[in-house]
Amino acid sequence: MSRAGGHTGFMATAPALRAWADTALRAVGLSIEDAELVAGHLVQTSLWGIDTHGIARLPHYLQRLSIGSIEAKPRIRVHQTGAATASLDGGHGLGMVVCSRAMDEASRLAREAGVGMVGCYNSSHCGAIGLYGRQAARAGLIGIAFTHASAVVVPHQGRRSFLGTNPLCITVPCAHAEPVCLDMATTWIPFNRVMNARRDGEGLPPDVAVDADGQATTDAQAATALLPLAGHKGYAMAFMIDILCGLLNGAPYGPHIPPMYEGLDARRRLGSLMVAVDPSRFAGGPMLADQVLAMAREARAQPAAAPGAEVLVPGDPEYRCAQRREAEGIPVEPGLAEQLQAWSQRLRVAGPDLS
Repeated sequence: MSRAGGHTGFMATAPALRAWADTALRAVGLSIEDAELVAGHLVQTSLWGIDTHGIARLPHYLQRLSIGSIEAKPRIRVHQTGAATASLDGGHGLGMVVCSRAMDEASRLAREAGVGMVGCYNSSHCGAIGLYGRQAARAGLIGIAFTHASAVVVPHQGRRSFLGTNPLCITVPCAHAEPVCLDMATTWIPFNRVMNARRDGEGLPPDVAVDADGQATTDAQAATALLPLAGHKGYAMAFMIDILCGLLNGAPYGPHIPPMYEGLDARRRLGSLMVAVDPSRFAGGPMLADQVLAMAREARAQPAAAPGAEVLVPGDPEYRCAQRREAEGIPVEPGLAEQLQAWSQRLRVAGPDLS
């Protein structure tokens, strides 16, 4: 084992994890193209430090792919419904494949009509929603993305799960730099952090989760639901996102969505909404990326409230973490390392190089 940045556990390089994930996904039936895309997305998410949605989720995806509740080779169908709109049937494929295809379609529509909006249905967990906003931004477009999830969040002043963590993303191009990206859930933490804490025997921060009685708990084993971000504000945002991702796409909402970690043979039937906007259609569009860069630099130059603190812009923490992890490696908790090795044996592929 090695130690880096205060972390005790294993370390792996990004190329090693990408290669292993690609091989494992091909072993359960994904095409070469889709395996490469999903492996890249998972490892990129881990590089950003979003460990709740990175390589740690691959064992779960492999389990569902092996069972058949996620299709390794989905029949994805796109129906253009207007000059700027389309509906995409994900064929119960991996959410990363489905949403990447949907944002590609939204971007195509945006280049033609100025804006493109694609609603997805028959999808599964799509990972970090920021992947898709950045996908559009790197093509010079504004990317907006929403997705929903099964009920793991209590309503404001409620005590029983009703909505998912229902994240959103807004991403804009930034000249000569990574896009400025808001990627946030409508809860204080994602539920995958609870699952990681259970796996690794860790606790939770205070006031982010509740037990079966609706009482706040820091015990990951006892936690049954999360609290919405900022009370009624996070609840209201999650409610509206569920309408846009679920009801608008003919998909179920909240308590009617099959859960992620139970009944693994059930299709998830998730929806998402991918939006791309061509900034050149607006007064500030031609100079938008340059102005975003200027605004970001001015924000970072603002005086900090305390010694050692600094002002950042959306996306900075992830990009800084990626630089560090590209150099030092990606931390792999012992519990996750065991899962990766177990899947390597099950699929009869070489395990990832962990040190």
